[in-house]
Amino acid sequence: MEVERKFLVWEVPPALHRHPASAIHQGYLAIDSDGSEVRLRRRADRTYLTGKRGHGLVRREAEVEISDAQFRALWPLTEGRRIEKTRYEISAGQHLVIELDVYGGGLEGLVVAEVEFPTRAQADAFDAPPWFGPDVTDDERYKNQRLATAGLPSTAQSPADA
Repeated sequence: MEVERKFLVWEVPPALHRHPASAIHQGYLAIDSDGSEVRLRRRADRTYLTGKRGHGLVRREAEVEISDAQFRALWPLTEGRRIEKTRYEISAGQHLVIELDVYGGGLEGLVVAEVEFPTRAQADAFDAPPWFGPDVTDDERYKNQRLATAGLPSTAQSPADA
């Protein structure tokens, strides 16, 4: 199970370049209206096949590392359903890590922070730092699979909407 909250970010924290970062290329092999997805991901020099099911805060997830050759064989099947981003890892204390995703390509300008929690109670009790924008955990428009297929939401929230 994955317990994760997602927030829009209007202004990245200072000295972002001091945090560990890696490039991510992600594409979707299958997407279902019930929230199920099968995706490929290359992060730095590692490649993964991941299945997810569900919506919102708590989702089922299974991930396996695959070979580069397997990734290359499957990658063409994700055409038209891809995203690229740089992920920064920022300590949030209490053994939590903020994964700050700065999107590129057609999603340029979008910045999202995700925090994964051991339990739903910890997710509910999380006090977001002041540089986080609105919580979009339950907003389907900001799911990576939707961003990969539909691009930036046409009614994207802005700081004035928050």
